[in-house]
Amino acid sequence: MSGIRNAALLVCVFLLTSPDSARAQFNERAQKTRYPVVFAHGLGGFDNLLGLLYFGDDLGTFVGDACDEPFEVACNPYLNAGQRAYSAQVAPFQSSEVRGLQLADEIEGVLATTGATRVNLIGHSQGGSDSLKAARTLYTCKRRAVVDVMVSVSSPLRGSPVAKFVLDTGPTVTDLADFLAKIYGDAVYDEDSAPIAAVKQLVYNDYDPNDGVTTGAKAFNAANPMDSRYASHYASLMTAQWGLNLNPSFLAVQQLFVDIDGDGYCVDDCDNDGAAGRGDGIPNERDDDGVVGINSQQMGPRLRYTPVTSSLKMDTIVRDTSIDPVTNLNAPGSEQMTSMSSVIDQDHLDVVGFGPDLFNERKFYSALIHYISQNE
Repeated sequence: MSGIRNAALLVCVFLLTSPDSARAQFNERAQKTRYPVVFAHGLGGFDNLLGLLYFGDDLGTFVGDACDEPFEVACNPYLNAGQRAYSAQVAPFQSSEVRGLQLADEIEGVLATTGATRVNLIGHSQGGSDSLKAARTLYTCKRRAVVDVMVSVSSPLRGSPVAKFVLDTGPTVTDLADFLAKIYGDAVYDEDSAPIAAVKQLVYNDYDPNDGVTTGAKAFNAANPMDSRYASHYASLMTAQWGLNLNPSFLAVQQLFVDIDGDGYCVDDCDNDGAAGRGDGIPNERDDDGVVGINSQQMGPRLRYTPVTSSLKMDTIVRDTSIDPVTNLNAPGSEQMTSMSSVIDQDHLDVVGFGPDLFNERKFYSALIHYISQNE
């Protein structure tokens, strides 16, 4: 019996210590990308969000950390052991004009460290807009595309009604938010934070045409368009959720202050709620993720995410060919702004590990990295 126990112990040690061992081989793994993957965080994020690792799972593991070292347990077993992934850190509270420049600097650091000539970008929330600015900036500096594949996740590309609601509440609330955000932002990043500028970025139209500064997603998108010179491939993943599954803070905002009517069509902000579109007039439905309506989130082709129950198999992410791609962020079609096709049933923070919930962030981002590897 002791011989059997010793043999079993050796098998366990082998499974836990070798990244290319039988333990890894029992799992399907994403194909390694040719270029490094850089993760770009959203508003209020840095290396963490309210104490939780940004782009982490519920256990605090960075989703881009491949199992490439002996005895490594806190890693993503669905990634190829040679996968290179990095989490960028920019100012938590700033406009994408500023954050995009900082992201470009972070990417320059990745290029210098790895020797790579390009990167792939995954941007969550405001990180999607930051990625547009970074890609154009890098092209302008180098006269060639530095970003290969760019994917936005839950990004307010055409504004958010929540942002306008915050600004509309008046100076007392916004000044308090500005003060608190500056304390937090300046504590984790050695730059001046500008929370009000950040929120104005997330309103579709210029919030204050008389302040001498042009702001808003519409002007930003025109200045930083989707362009094949800047990135070779664009795509987006969209989220929406309703009811008790929502983050409690999102649910409270929806029930007490602003219900995002995020699935109606109009090219501009026709109902003056802060986001492009008009809404379909039906409240209390699954048309947003607590922060962003579905009519704001699509960039390029829409991607379809399919989770797989088995823990040994990868989830899948493929292009949704039933919906035309968005080629101009300021001019989506009716279907792109209203269809629920392939919209993931998660709220705005579920997809970056702000649980606890049953969403498997490691499998999700492994599937996304696999998709990127197929489109470089």
